[in-house]
Amino acid sequence: MLVFWDQRLAFLATPKTGSTAIAAALESLAAVSIQRPPLLKHTTVHRYRRFVGPYLEAASKDSFTLVALMREPRDWLGSWYRFRQREETDPDRSTAAMSFDDFVRAWCSDPRPPFADVGSQARFLRPRQGVGVDRLFRYEEIDRFVAFLEDRLDCEVILPLLNVSPKGATDLSPATEALLQEVAAEDFALYRTLTG
Repeated sequence: MLVFWDQRLAFLATPKTGSTAIAAALESLAAVSIQRPPLLKHTTVHRYRRFVGPYLEAASKDSFTLVALMREPRDWLGSWYRFRQREETDPDRSTAAMSFDDFVRAWCSDPRPPFADVGSQARFLRPRQGVGVDRLFRYEEIDRFVAFLEDRLDCEVILPLLNVSPKGATDLSPATEALLQEVAAEDFALYRTLTG
């Protein structure tokens, strides 16, 4: 999470949407940068609106614009799957010995096994009640987000390539694709509302 005090802007770090690169590029400009532990780095909209946002607004006597990125849901799961194939991954969370189809089926199960327990972007980005994110951008159109940041921060933003998931096959059978569309319906519906 990054907070830009003078610009009254807060950025939520949705997992697997380039947040490490964004933090690396902009941390020096931020009044607050929370990178560790992951629970705080990846503060959800609900926690921001309940705890962080009210504190910032009380201290500044002003409102903050809350922004975040969202990745196409199938691609987001593909990034998690490939990320957890790395050799240094905890064996309980490793996806090295399975197909993407198996990973997605596990993510669709209830409860999810540890290797597939990566949450949901819709749950991360939607509040339980009240206001959510003020501006939500598609990860696949990150250039629009960068243009927004350059305008708000009044500087050039160059994102480095950091924490990129390794390449890998992310094929799904028609049955698993249909299951994913059903289980992740809220994620797909939220993503379809984004226009950049």
